[in-house]
Amino acid sequence: MKRIFDEKQFSGIELFCLAAELGSFTQAANTAGITPAAVSRSISRLEERLSVRLFVRTTRQIRVTEHGRRYYQQCRNALTQLEEAEREVTGEQSTPTGLLRISAPTPYGHFRLLPLLAQFRQLYPGITFEINIGNRNIDLIAEDFDLAIRMRDPKDSSMIARKLEYAELVLVASPAYLDQAGTPTHLDDLEQHDCIQFELPSTGRRIPWLFSIDGNITEIETTGSYTCTDDALGIATLAKNSAGLVQTYRFIVAKELERGELIELLPQHGGASRPVFLLYPHARHISLRLRSFIDFLIAKLTLQS
Repeated sequence: MKRIFDEKQFSGIELFCLAAELGSFTQAANTAGITPAAVSRSISRLEERLSVRLFVRTTRQIRVTEHGRRYYQQCRNALTQLEEAEREVTGEQSTPTGLLRISAPTPYGHFRLLPLLAQFRQLYPGITFEINIGNRNIDLIAEDFDLAIRMRDPKDSSMIARKLEYAELVLVASPAYLDQAGTPTHLDDLEQHDCIQFELPSTGRRIPWLFSIDGNITEIETTGSYTCTDDALGIATLAKNSAGLVQTYRFIVAKELERGELIELLPQHGGASRPVFLLYPHARHISLRLRSFIDFLIAKLTLQS
């Protein structure tokens, strides 16, 4: 059975989204050019039709309920797609505009993503960004993000995962550390060195190092006096300050290698990498701004890889 929304129901959904975003019936009314009482009546009709409470109301404020939060996410996505579909059909949106909410892990955000955003905005000045840089895997749907970058194979099959690039790993140490501890020439030598560890926040597991052995990528467990959690940039900082050996992404230490502040080790076993993915929700109609940004990242980072 097809469900057809009349104009009043559709208007009620738009007012509900506006009130949820502004946190106030009064502000929603001012924005829509109607009275607060009209907003309240419209949302009450919506709640009655759905048989759920969308807001908890007090004399001073409103708060979205859990049902309301889930309903808002679906309604906002639907309204956004309708707006963008209309712009494309009528030719009003020949260039992308609007807000993009992006999440990226700390190392990739600082060294790969953030340096490109100003270039993108020169192409599309109508786009604005809200950027989450951190090592917590955000929930794209619950937290209303457009796109996340992940540096491991995504487990969430409800999302579209698009490979962006392969991030090469490299083993490095400072000249001062090597002068003191010696330079490893074989993989077996790693047992005699302080190997700086990184613990993956999502699992609590120390990440094994990857090396090419006879053409195959092999995991090797190492040990050391230092373990960093949460922020992967910490291990590189320790290595720069002569704390030991570390395996990290080449893009993090490229400038230090070029300046001789860090030395690449065991290059005969190099070449291992980890894939980088773009993750975004399934949708029949992906927004023009998101599609343009994805195409831009793939073009730029594929060239730089």
